[in-house]
Amino acid sequence: MSNIGFIGVGIMGSPMAGHLQSGGHQLYLVRHRSPLPQDLLDGGAVECSSAKEVAQQADIIITMVPDTPHVNQALFGEDGVAAGLSAGKLVIDMSSISPSETKSFASKIKELGCDYLDAPVSGGEVGAKAASLTIMVGGPETAFERARPLFELMGKNITLVGGNGAGQTCKVANQIVVALTIEAVAEALLFSSKAGVDPGRVRQALMGGFAGSKILEVHGERMIKRTFDPGFRIALHQKDLNLALAGARELGLSLPNTATTQELFNACNRDLDHSALVKALEALADHEIR
Repeated sequence: MSNIGFIGVGIMGSPMAGHLQSGGHQLYLVRHRSPLPQDLLDGGAVECSSAKEVAQQADIIITMVPDTPHVNQALFGEDGVAAGLSAGKLVIDMSSISPSETKSFASKIKELGCDYLDAPVSGGEVGAKAASLTIMVGGPETAFERARPLFELMGKNITLVGGNGAGQTCKVANQIVVALTIEAVAEALLFSSKAGVDPGRVRQALMGGFAGSKILEVHGERMIKRTFDPGFRIALHQKDLNLALAGARELGLSLPNTATTQELFNACNRDLDHSALVKALEALADHEIR
């Protein structure tokens, strides 16, 4: 059993922390934006007064918060994780944030005699609840092996991609693929519906061919059934595409379809699920999938 600090027990973090607790680990939590989940507290999790206290109590500290500034605050803010660390501890950031800032965070943590892993995830709320997340890891191999048993409680496809920052780079690449595939599925179903063909039957047919994908399966169904309650909010996907476009500028790289998809997201309600990207295309076509 390990003493694990978990900062960020929201839509994704709560079930992830729950799997660690079910695996026999002791949790130390601190409130981030909303009250701590009662089921975790009932299961024996200890509420701490600050991220500093979490780091003092835990051997491994995990952050799962929305964006780069939130990770920076959790780690290096007043009474943050860094203030409570002692040599030999491990910090794992499972948020989706800037690859370049991640390298800076890792360097600061290493100066304190601790290891750092960036380990963003893919799979959304469904994957978090099912413990089937894809986990993309950047950092030292020894730290990765130390963390692997924890990752295996939360996910299925677990890969050490490279050094610190590589996990976050991989996650940005993942979000490019997801965004562009959502856009492609939306175009295909909209085209079918506008042509007078049942989009549900089109989706069913495509699922068995080369166009089949998880996004066609899950988000294609959302588009047809009009179920846009957020599993992964548009606002969060916009954040990830901003990281992609900013990184592309640094690299002198053009990502034209990523930029176009970001513009479509900009025309949507940021609080809806990212499958609601279809609404921007429907507005342009003056036609709703049905």
